[in-house]
Amino acid sequence: MVTRLKDFATKVVAVVEPDTSALIMAQLMRLHHVGALVVVDAEERSRAVGIVSDRDLVLELIAEELDPAVFTAGDIMSENLVIASPEMDATDAVQLMNEHQVRRVIISDDMGRLVGIVTMEDILELFAHELAMLAAGMAGAREREVNLRH
Repeated sequence: MVTRLKDFATKVVAVVEPDTSALIMAQLMRLHHVGALVVVDAEERSRAVGIVSDRDLVLELIAEELDPAVFTAGDIMSENLVIASPEMDATDAVQLMNEHQVRRVIISDDMGRLVGIVTMEDILELFAHELAMLAAGMAGAREREVNLRH
């Protein structure tokens, strides 16, 4: 199975700038039903500079009893982004996620522009669909054999 990331990546990515407050980020995550926001450069909004997950908000701020209205994306974002090409195969993305122990991969084009995001859940859904199709094919083959033998 060769499935390129560009074929199933989320292309409309929820983004914030580094000076966005953690409170606003939490509200945006809720509004857009996402678990992470890509932090983009304030001037070059198409270039990812970090990522903030719902887990980051909880562990870095809430668990420490810090005020989310005071801290910003720039304060808590992960800057070690795992970047993939839109042409990368889904199985290679799984390996990349495993190597870097991340749940999300940022998709950037050759110019470094943000073009999408792929999550572990996206890949699991893709593989589950492929396995379901394989199982249906096996069942169909079994049924065909039974019909031919009667």
